[in-house]
Amino acid sequence: MGRTVLIVGGGGREHALAIGLVESPSVDSVHVAPGNAGTEAIATNHDVSAADVVGQVELAKSLGVDLVVVGPEAPLVAGLSDLLRTEGIPSFGPHAAGAMLEGSKDFAKQVMLDLEIPTAKVQHLTAEIDLDEAVDKWGAPWVVKRDVLAGGKGVVVTDNRDEALDFITESIESDGMVLLEEFLSGEEASMLVMMDESGFVALPCSQDHKRVSEGDVGLNTGGMGAYAPAPVATELVRSRAISEIVEPMHKHLSSQEIPYRGCLYVGLMIDGDGAPSVVEYNVRFGDPETQVTIPLIDSDLCELLLAVAEGRLADSMPTFSDNHALTVVLAAEGYPGPPVKGREISGDFSDLIDSKGRAFIHHAGTEIRDEKLVSTGGRVLASTGISSSLSDAQSLAYEMLSRVHLEGSHFRRDIGHRAL
Repeated sequence: MGRTVLIVGGGGREHALAIGLVESPSVDSVHVAPGNAGTEAIATNHDVSAADVVGQVELAKSLGVDLVVVGPEAPLVAGLSDLLRTEGIPSFGPHAAGAMLEGSKDFAKQVMLDLEIPTAKVQHLTAEIDLDEAVDKWGAPWVVKRDVLAGGKGVVVTDNRDEALDFITESIESDGMVLLEEFLSGEEASMLVMMDESGFVALPCSQDHKRVSEGDVGLNTGGMGAYAPAPVATELVRSRAISEIVEPMHKHLSSQEIPYRGCLYVGLMIDGDGAPSVVEYNVRFGDPETQVTIPLIDSDLCELLLAVAEGRLADSMPTFSDNHALTVVLAAEGYPGPPVKGREISGDFSDLIDSKGRAFIHHAGTEIRDEKLVSTGGRVLASTGISSSLSDAQSLAYEMLSRVHLEGSHFRRDIGHRAL
């Protein structure tokens, strides 16, 4: 008898996890709450909000699940994993105290400074501080971070002094304080680390494309595409990131009364000498990074996630393929501002398989309404290509995307440009 798994969330990350878990030999059934049109096609959706922590626990109990995989950060900060473990249900995702590494940027920064993990210098700004003096201390570009969960909208990076000051003032008025960080130059990469008290394993590094337009210009988004493995994360960079960043954090988290069990997302900035620093920590899989890292795991995904949830990762280390993965996000009209929702999505969604590899669609902001596929969010779906070369993965992803039509939608045509 195979295992029953519940995935909490409803975006592209959760669809990627659902695909991986449906393909796991040890899994019998997959449930997603609330899910989207993509998860509905391969699993069982349940109309329970990811934010409804009590509702998710009750759902997990009623289904008799063997594992809960928590996608978004908010329910982790709200203590979903704590409640599940109280009920004896294994949960992939840290407890509330561990989730504060994402829930509070101030907390995360202090932990990094205490452990001497390389990261940007920081100023804590409040209404009592001379803001003009603080802003001029480091000069442009300014990196301003709110100390709250803001759904990816809590950071401003700008060369415009007035814009920086306005965001600082607004943040202090709403939150009481804000962080002003030293700007780190270099190239970014994302390292997803599976971690529990027994050990850790870093998945292949990926590179996200945050800006909305080609050439990495325009407004910041939740991510317009990604690829893995990222060549900028050389073996030397990876080894330094593990020894200088991951190992000290793992030692710290493993020594806590309740150990960290889940994914630690390490946002890296790699300078010209190959020295990595931490831009941010997240306490869950990234989106769209998940869409290009999960397909590169060769071994049973459920066995891996369950081992972490039960604190025995060291006995169940994963294996990886040598393939490359690239995903391109299709965004709704208006995104990253208020998106136009409710438009019909049409096209050929069947998998594209040819001599170069495979391409398929990851759903994010979609649902079935009146028997039609419609958009429900800003990032609507992503087209993902898997192949033995990055260039072939890219061509497959764009060929697959050309089959899909959504009025007013837009996407970047240069995903993977830094590597290619």
